Parts: sequence; C-alpha cells; structure tokens
Amino acid sequence: MSRGSDLRAVLFDMDGTLVETEQYWGEAMFELAERLGGRMSEAARARTIGASMRVSMNILHADLGLRRSEEQLQADARWVEDRTAELMAAGISWRPGAAELLREVRATGLATALVTTTPRRLAGIVLAVIRADLGEDPFDVTVCGDEVPARKPDPAPYRQAMQALAVDPGECVVIEDSQAGVTAGLAAGVAVLGVPALQPVAEAPGLTLLDSLAGVDVAFLEDLVAADPLVDAGI
Repeated sequence: MSRGSDLRAVLFDMDGTLVETEQYWGEAMFELAERLGGRMSEAARARTIGASMRVSMNILHADLGLRRSEEQLQADARWVEDRTAELMAAGISWRPGAAELLREVRATGLATALVTTTPRRLAGIVLAVIRADLGEDPFDVTVCGDEVPARKPDPAPYRQAMQALAVDPGECVVIEDSQAGVTAGLAAGVAVLGVPALQPVAEAPGLTLLDSLAGVDVAFLEDLVAADPLVDAGI
C-alpha cells in the first residue's frame, strides 16, 4: 500500500465482474422462458443483470405475460439456479484483468471481500475455480445473496462486508458491473469502480466507469478513494 493511502479494503462483485458467468444466468432464463411456452426479450434479460432471483423471475414472468403463484415462482427460480450450476460446472473464465488485479490486491496486503447476489451453493462453484487458479483463497470475507437481510441494490450486502472487515466506507473501493451493484456500493458510501459489460450503467458521483479491469492496479484504486466526493462530503 502506498504511504498515506486511505485504501484498506477492496470489495468485489462476482458474476460479470471477476468471472464470465453472467451469461450463464441469461442462458438459463432464456431456457426457462421456452419451457414456459414463450421467449424472453433481450430488454427483459438486460434488466435482470445484477438483480435478485425474485426480481429476475418477476421480470421474466411479466415479459412473457404470465401470472405465477409464489410456489411456481420459487420452482422457476430453483430451476434457473440448478441449470446455471450445470453451466458453471462446464467451465468458468476470468474477466479481462480481474485475476491480475486480485493477485496484486492480495500481495499488497489489502483486505478483500466477495459480495455477490448469487446464493452460496452456486458461489461455491465459482470460488473453487478461483482458489484453484490463484492457488489460495483470495477473500477474507464472502457475502452471498442468501446470507443478507436485503440484496443489491440495497447497500446491506456491502455494509455487512465492511462490518466483517472492520473498515469504514471511506477506506474501501467497490468493483461492480451492474446498475444494481453500483447503486448498492454508492448507497453504502463507498467509491465504486464500474466495469459494465452486458448492461449500461449510468454515471453518478463517486462512480468511475471503465471498459474492463485490464491495466487497473492498486495505485489506481487508491486514487479513487482519494478523489471520492462521497468521502469528501462525509457520507
């Protein structure tokens, strides 16, 4: 860590940010739509990126013009999760620059957290691949979507991670790819680096947008904390 830097922790999203898994969720939802006798639109799929499973199912059902009971919604969600797990098991690849940045963050001694809307049983598949590729568990804390009182875009997941790491918002950077995730990070009072791939993300104070993590290093993240207007405003 550079002398005088306020950065103490980096909080990473998972799907679409660190690894190329977001498309698996989309593939599973397109398949579910076909099983239900319809076709999900690309616009509806885009709105599901970074959303909770309940929100995603509501978007899909509305797009198909269907009314589903709570029991049916839960069954549909479980089917999508199971199908996504099958697709993940077939292979997972890194997003550009993600593995390199995670290695440098660890080597620098910064605290790390994985904060994902994905439930633990599926996140575990990805975490096993990440650990095998890096030769270690790169996260001090992991927060999954079935372990929080509210999911992104609520700030609760990031606040839970910061509490577990014993760090303040002004000492962190959140790295996200979705509007829901960016909104959650900003609402938690943290500087956010957005690397959207499948969904446009609106500009906002405290948010820096890049095409990918390629070339991003710890010094860049330190600069984000130093320049964060949310920190300067005492938010």
